[in-house]
Amino acid sequence: MATAAKQEPVITMWSKEFTYDRWMKTKGIPIHTGYFIPDLRTIELEWWEERGCKAAFVQLLGQEGVSASRVTEIPPGKSLPPVKFALDELVYVLQGRGLTTVWGGNKPKKSFEWQEHSLFLVPRNHHHVFSNMQGDKPVRLFHYSYMPMAMSALPDPDLYFNNPFEAKNGALEGDFYSEAKMVQAANADEGLGMRAFWYGNFFPDMRAWNKLDANERRGAGGKSVFIQFPNSELTAHMSVFAPKTYKKAHRHGPGRAIIIPAGEGYSIMWEEGKEKIVCPWHECSMVTPPNKWFHQHFNAGGDMARYLALHPPMQFHGHAEKIEDRAKDQIEYPNEDPYIRNKFQEELAKHGIKSEMPPECYTNPDYEWSKAMGKQ
Repeated sequence: MATAAKQEPVITMWSKEFTYDRWMKTKGIPIHTGYFIPDLRTIELEWWEERGCKAAFVQLLGQEGVSASRVTEIPPGKSLPPVKFALDELVYVLQGRGLTTVWGGNKPKKSFEWQEHSLFLVPRNHHHVFSNMQGDKPVRLFHYSYMPMAMSALPDPDLYFNNPFEAKNGALEGDFYSEAKMVQAANADEGLGMRAFWYGNFFPDMRAWNKLDANERRGAGGKSVFIQFPNSELTAHMSVFAPKTYKKAHRHGPGRAIIIPAGEGYSIMWEEGKEKIVCPWHECSMVTPPNKWFHQHFNAGGDMARYLALHPPMQFHGHAEKIEDRAKDQIEYPNEDPYIRNKFQEELAKHGIKSEMPPECYTNPDYEWSKAMGKQ
């Protein structure tokens, strides 16, 4: 008697459930959703047999179909089984310290050590092993890739894990895991503040990284570093801004994973004309602004705050080509909803502190923050 053919899922036109979503659901581990994650170090994980570890997927509103993120845990003194992944993957160390070993084909293995708040690239089509160098507590890692987009084009999961294809991109040649180097942008974009960027695949401590450049456009006297990873379309940036200040509201495309290396505060996100959502954050929180939602970052603590944004593919950045058109995607302080300033003052009052926002920034849209910061 003939057996029935395996029934493939019916994919309907305009479906918001993607191939990656269906694949995630088959793994039997938690899928954390919503607007933000209060602390990636404490989210629930479950055993993932294929990876030999506890893990969970994270898919916040705004990531669907664009970017993938997950958290994995390495027990004290242990190593995870080797795996070969077909896509470039960024790894951010949430807690602990350890070692990664990477190799491809018959080429020598390369190993490097990392610590809390390190950021590094694992190149596509290379085997790698993550090891916990601590004997008394687990490690937690955050992983980020473009797997949802890839699976929409090539839906077979077997293509992405332990595929026998050998990389020919020479990814491990030279000083592949040395500290990043500054490169002057060939086509500088002053509108986005990108005059120079840091090029490399290993950033030892994003909490302490101080090779920053002024980013006047976003206000609050903030500074940023833009990051390009070798032989990859993955990019990122980190912004740092002073206590008791906040950045201008702006909007862009979907898929960013924003992680907090340091600081205490909150973000407000809203779709134009709709309800505002407050997302409190501290070290190792995660926020993802949905597509074309305005969002604004507030440092409500007493120390410098940092947010690290892992970017979606360039096709989803959502920036206008002309600088003058970008005015539609940013709200200057004089034009913001009065709720924004009132909410900030209320949050600071809870900590017994007052705003350091210069009064002139609320009346002069061309206010020069560099002068204000020079007076401090």
